Amino acid sequence: MDNKFQELQVRLSEIHDLNSAAAVLGWDQATYMPPGGAPARGRQMATLGRIAQEKFIDPAIGRLLDDLRSYEESLPDDHDDAALIRVARREYERATKIPPALIGEFSEHQAMAYDAWTRARPANDFASVRPLLEKTLDFSRQLADCFPGYEHIADPLIDFADYGMKAASVRVLFAELREELVPIVRAITEQPVADDSCLKQHYPEDKQLAFGQDIIKKFGYDFNRGRQDKTHHPFMTSFSLGDVRITTRVKENDLGEALFSTTHEAGHALYEQGIDMKFEGSLLAAGTSAGVHESQSRTWENLVSRSRPFWEHFYPDLQATFPEQLGKVELDSFYRAINKVQKSLIRTDADEVTYNLHVMIRFDLELQMLEGTLAVKDLPEAWHARYQSDLGLTAPSDVDGCLQDVHWYGGWIGGSFQGYTIGNILSALFFSHAEKAHPEIKAEIAKGEFGTLHNWLRTNVYRSGNKFTAPELIERVTGGPLRIEPYINYLRAKYGELYQL
Repeated sequence: MDNKFQELQVRLSEIHDLNSAAAVLGWDQATYMPPGGAPARGRQMATLGRIAQEKFIDPAIGRLLDDLRSYEESLPDDHDDAALIRVARREYERATKIPPALIGEFSEHQAMAYDAWTRARPANDFASVRPLLEKTLDFSRQLADCFPGYEHIADPLIDFADYGMKAASVRVLFAELREELVPIVRAITEQPVADDSCLKQHYPEDKQLAFGQDIIKKFGYDFNRGRQDKTHHPFMTSFSLGDVRITTRVKENDLGEALFSTTHEAGHALYEQGIDMKFEGSLLAAGTSAGVHESQSRTWENLVSRSRPFWEHFYPDLQATFPEQLGKVELDSFYRAINKVQKSLIRTDADEVTYNLHVMIRFDLELQMLEGTLAVKDLPEAWHARYQSDLGLTAPSDVDGCLQDVHWYGGWIGGSFQGYTIGNILSALFFSHAEKAHPEIKAEIAKGEFGTLHNWLRTNVYRSGNKFTAPELIERVTGGPLRIEPYINYLRAKYGELYQL
């Protein structure tokens, strides 16, 4: 059994290396690659994706997993070896249903679609990417159809990102959350809009980047195992547990853009850097789901770096960095500015209270496209109609409409967005349990100290990587299932005080 388990580890490590190499190419395309490299990059991504898929569905891996079943069953459920075999079997059974040719063709298409999107969005040219998006939708349906027997065509795609969830369960969760959110949004947006003009002055890029990097170092982001670069749409990527990178986007007339995208992506990176090094190169060396991953980016972006205690410590430093812009702006005014609640057009710029409404719109549109009830050619109009009905707004162009998110242009359609809202819910759930264990956390944040929170998260969430499914992890950490009450309580407490609700 030792020899068979070691052979499985070697095979899986080789596949992991191929996928990591593809991730390096993806990072390069999003940061430094010249536009002329797009066709070759698509071909390279397709080659790596196809080879990794062929190696993963090799019947030899299936035989190893069969031979190791008795060994797996002899171990406790939480044993590392048992977890690796369990996750490998789950991923193998999934992978064997997907033809390598489909992976290769889809990978090449995604690279080309992403490249086209980087030009189409600033040009407000949906027409140029429409044929590519139609092809993405076709590929997404083909991918879903590899898993017959689904209740909804989106179910297999949602399952890729948030294992165990389906369109129906997400709809129930969203309906429950929406019922609580809409009255809060209405109560706040009926009031005068907070003044955030202090954030809209000229802030030099180099000073913004330096300030943000200093903050995330204090969070615990290890620059010896990571770096930060600029891109069109911020993201985190991991090539190994020793190389976890983040990207950001800077606007010199908007202080919040780079600052909060930096703390957001650093939250993702803290998760990956916090995974136990013994899992390096294996299927366990990753976050367990999109929702759990997003819980960490939202924790560090919102619950920490948009909190009053955080700025009680760091605002004097920010004023010293930008004395002309903020020297005469009181902390109260700045705090209200960074937590301004306003119905808006851009998801990534949305406040905590309205953010999930943006996610729900995208989730519904994804389902409609996959169902065939919404044609890609009608997406811009459907987008504007939903924003008008849900938020009372209509974007002046598709730049701030259906072209704003990279997900459908660099990935697939289906399962792309629900993780953001699940992450918001989990951020408050996990944070409430961290505070129960360590009531001093907020007082430490007010001193610019994050070790207690970071260590609790590393011990309870990060360290296990992909060893447990999201429901298993949530149960182990909180003693119960996913629930919205801590999140709603957090919003009501914070924004009730800000807006005197």
